[in-house]
Parts: sequence; C-alpha cells; structure tokens
Amino acid sequence: MEETPVTIEQIKHAAETIRDFVHKTPVLTSATLDGFASQAVDRDVKLLFKCENFQKVGAFKIRGATYAIKRLLETIPNPSALTVVTHSSGNHAQALALAARQLNVKCHVVMPRNAPAVKKNAVQGYGAAVTECTPTLEAREATVKEVMNRLQEEATHRGEEALVRFVPPYDHLDVIRGQGTIAFELVEQADEMGTPLDIVITPVGGGGMLSGVSVAAKGLRSNVLVFGAEPTGASDAQASFRSRVFHPSVQPKTIADGLLTSLGDITFPLILENVDDIFTVTDEEIAKAMKVIWERMKIIVEPSSCVTLAVVLFSSEFKERIAKLQSTNQSLKIGLVLSGGNVDLGSCLALLSNI
Repeated sequence: MEETPVTIEQIKHAAETIRDFVHKTPVLTSATLDGFASQAVDRDVKLLFKCENFQKVGAFKIRGATYAIKRLLETIPNPSALTVVTHSSGNHAQALALAARQLNVKCHVVMPRNAPAVKKNAVQGYGAAVTECTPTLEAREATVKEVMNRLQEEATHRGEEALVRFVPPYDHLDVIRGQGTIAFELVEQADEMGTPLDIVITPVGGGGMLSGVSVAAKGLRSNVLVFGAEPTGASDAQASFRSRVFHPSVQPKTIADGLLTSLGDITFPLILENVDDIFTVTDEEIAKAMKVIWERMKIIVEPSSCVTLAVVLFSSEFKERIAKLQSTNQSLKIGLVLSGGNVDLGSCLALLSNI
C-alpha cells in the first residue's frame, strides 16, 4: 500500500517545529456576519475567522517556508552552507526571505521586473538577494536555474561548500505540512471556544494551504467537511476536482491575485483524497465580502482571503450542500481561513468604493 505523503503526525511535528518562528494567529467572530451567513444559507451559522492576515509577513506563507527550511537544516551537515532559492512575486517571496533570516540561512529570490517595488523592497529588507527576470513562468524557472548554478560555481571557485536548494511556493511536501498547521491551530482554538467545527473553508490557488489544511482538519476531526473556495475567473481547481482530471490555469482573470496558479503534482492528489468540494464566486461577490469584513470586523484582508466568506454568503451550490446536511438544533460552525492582508490600499479602496 502506498504511503500517505502528508499525515496529521507530520503536521503536528511541523506545528511544534515552527512554533517559535510564527504567530499563533487569532480566531475572530462577528455576530453581524453570523446573521448574514445564517440568512444566506437558511440555517443558524456561527463563523470562526482564522486571521492569517495577522501572521508574520501578513500571510500564511511563512508557515510552510519556515518548516521547509527547518527540515533542510535537519538533513545537512553544515547549515552555514545552505542557500534557499525561489521565484515569486508575492507572499512566498517575503515569507521565504524572512524565514531564512530568522534561521540564519542565505536566500535568493527571482522576481518578475513588473513586481511592485514595495514587494521587492520588502524581500530585500528581510535580507534576501533579488534577481529580476522577464514576467513569464518560463523566464522565472530559467533564471532560478541560472542563479542556482552561479551560486554553486562561485562557492566552488572560493573553495567553499555550497548547498543550494529550491523551495517552491506550494507543491512541496514540507511546505504543505507547514501550511497544514493553520488547521492544527484552528481546530484547537475552536474547541477551546466551545464551538467545535463542522466545516472548514480555505482559498485555493496552487493548493498548498487547502491540501495541508484538509489533511490536518480531517486528521483531528474525521467528520469535518473541508471545502475550497476560488474565483470563477480562475476556476481550474474546481474543474480539476470535479472531473478528477487536471485542468491547468489558463489566462485567469480575477481580483484575487493570490489564486491564479494551477494545482500541483503533489497538491492535486491530496485535494482529491481529502477535500469534499470546491465552490466558486465572482469578483463582485469577492469584493462584497471584502467590504463586509473591512466595515464590520474592522480588519484589512486581501481579495484572495475573501473567497471563503463570499462562498458562504453568495454561492448557491454551497447553500444546496448545506441543505443536504442533517439538521440539528445546534448552529453550524464554519471555520473560514483569511489567508492574508497584503493589499495595495489605493486599488482596494477604489474597488470597495464601487461596491
């Protein structure tokens, strides 16, 4: 029998390993949003928001990046020789840079030339070296190879040992295990609040978070339903899940710019095995959900985070799924992962003003 690539025991180990390097983010509630959700699905609902917008670098990515580096450090004889490399224009770049700094590891990040200057500055501010490239996936991957070869050659020329390792943003076992710690915390926090979860919903892009969270949530509570949420303008994960055949993300168009990537070779099978369904919402619905969170909860979240609440408030398919659940006198407890809060305030305020 084939060994399961990600287990709850491994995610527990990840949680213990990264505890001193990441925040245990809060779980917030809102009676007003509970009312909106209850009205939307015709059932008493209690929402629990896992606020990764309060995480280091403003997003959940620091979890997987930290655990991936920690695992590398466990396997090499000379930690000072390690350099981690990645390509990213978003949260993974900042996460890997900060994780590397916290663990005294060198870091190089390949970023597209059109990445916002504020993001490049943040990555460099965390101590990583940045190499720019043409804004295509092919150029990113080619530049990563060039950087890794160059670093190896330079170290050899100096007579030094060099261990150069690539850490991808999501399709990596240790990254997935690290992201699964979100659910490890959330399930425990919900229990402590006296509101054990019935459902967990996370955004899905490349699937690192959804796959890790699904393994963790079901490993801790086998009866919990786990759903993914994504934009209709980038609905490749839903198409892949429902057909059980991989569909790549082709020319995605959405305001949720953290959810543009395709599922990975590792994340897709994990999602097929552990996730119960994936629902989609429009950009207008995402923007409405974001406005509600900003106005009613008084917290800043990015559009990619808001797909989870948007599914609860606006997805007719989600409402139909809830209607099929056995009805009880107790409220339905739904955990929503708010994945990050890194926004361009100018563009977000313009977006919200039109809703």
